[in-house]
Amino acid sequence: MTEDEAYKVHIQYTFNAFCKIVIRHAAISKILMLRRKWEREVSLDYLMNEKFVQFAAWEPDEEYLFMVCEQTALLSDEALAAALSCLSEQEQEEIFRYYFLRQSQREIGACMGRSRSTAGRHIQLGLQRLRRIMEQCMKSIIRCFIYSQIIGE
Repeated sequence: MTEDEAYKVHIQYTFNAFCKIVIRHAAISKILMLRRKWEREVSLDYLMNEKFVQFAAWEPDEEYLFMVCEQTALLSDEALAAALSCLSEQEQEEIFRYYFLRQSQREIGACMGRSRSTAGRHIQLGLQRLRRIMEQCMKSIIRCFIYSQIIGE
């Protein structure tokens, strides 16, 4: 082995030793950091055993009945149930068939004695009316809230 090759081997061994030392110290510092973190943390099991605090409680939603075509649907939104009850029976039935029974416009039109496009247009008009009713309801709720905030001050 020549002197040049021996020097290259020596440099390689030195570099390998340096890399091993750097990696070992990086691992040690990571272990120490994790140990400090674990010492600061409190176990959730310990907290649950020491002081039982219920983090969340399930609140049953109120359900509102929506009756159309001698069938009943349960709604969880009070505003929607109130707005649907303001619609005419025909609009209620069309919306019920389309959204709750998942009937196509062709089937709804056949039941109502209309064409598919007419049934689709009636559904669209019913939804627009439903949207207007719900917007009016929300505006009145907001007005009441703002009024109560002004009076409360």
